[in-house]
Amino acid sequence: MALHQFAHEFFTLLGGQSSARDLEEILNSEWIERWGPQAVVSDILPCPIEESIPQFTGRFRRAVATIDFESTQSKLIGGQVFPKVSANERRTIVPTVSFDEDRTKAMLKACKAHGVSISAALFALCNIVWARMHPDGGESPMWVFLLGLSNYPETNRLLVCVRMMYSAMNLRPYMAKSPPSYWFLAVGYFNIVLPTFLPRTISDAQTFWHRARLSKEQSARAAKNSMAVYRTHEMSKRRGAQARAWGKEDDEKANGTWVPKPPISPQEETPAAPLPPKAPSYALVGLSLLGNLDGIYKHQDFKSIEMHTLTTGSRQRNGGMLLFGYTFVGKLWLSLGYDEEGFEKETVSRFWGGLQSAVDEFLG
Repeated sequence: MALHQFAHEFFTLLGGQSSARDLEEILNSEWIERWGPQAVVSDILPCPIEESIPQFTGRFRRAVATIDFESTQSKLIGGQVFPKVSANERRTIVPTVSFDEDRTKAMLKACKAHGVSISAALFALCNIVWARMHPDGGESPMWVFLLGLSNYPETNRLLVCVRMMYSAMNLRPYMAKSPPSYWFLAVGYFNIVLPTFLPRTISDAQTFWHRARLSKEQSARAAKNSMAVYRTHEMSKRRGAQARAWGKEDDEKANGTWVPKPPISPQEETPAAPLPPKAPSYALVGLSLLGNLDGIYKHQDFKSIEMHTLTTGSRQRNGGMLLFGYTFVGKLWLSLGYDEEGFEKETVSRFWGGLQSAVDEFLG
């Protein structure tokens, strides 16, 4: 969102009445006013998000936060992923489609009539498309998740195979004070877990809208959860430890001093009391749901420039994938940014084509 806010201000400058000299004077005066003539870069960088949101206080609260975090992580079940291939180089592509203004209005109207947003509908669309591609549940192990009657229309208590997707959550409301600029990453992550199968007793359309409502409920619970801040702290500790371990390994490999861990002995491999198998927690795909970008891009502010197309994206690691959904110039846009060299191309192509067909089928 910071990128889009910056782009709006950038185009406002380019499309305004200011000359090149005027713009240079604005830049100089802004720098001196905000940072002074002797500003040091290290003094300008804001502190990390973990230092800006409420901290742990007391041993009991820290223990509760740790238990809550581990309990939450154990419920994140998802073993189905796009088949990956090994490649030395990354090649990210972003195929993008848009739907005209009339269709977009009709889609928004349909979502409103069913009590959901386009964002929630996109989770359900991905779920339905993948289920149709893998009617047997896919090749992943059959992990189960218990759903009650209130959450599903088909039966009283149901054991089903599940699929997980993830998205980002805004943490700015939890910050003690606003950061010095919008160029400040303040996000956490939440997961949506939905069944993998398509029931036979109701139509696919009924299943789609029900799972869209489930996505909306899970998103709301994640955003409003009183433990959201503490889960962010716990996740930052875990990711920090992983990053340091991976960084150490990378440095050792670069220096030629890395030694692989010795194989596990039979005595260590077989514990005295067998542990229950741990369910996988791999996400199928990430969704970046940007909402209505016309609320950021005020097109009347740069009348000499006409913006008609926006293909968004982000820097990704090898084997990365992210589906973007947003409204721009009155149109709904879908972009699938992924590493073309990191995934089995036929499967991704089928998914992308199926997603567009599902939009036509369920949203009109």
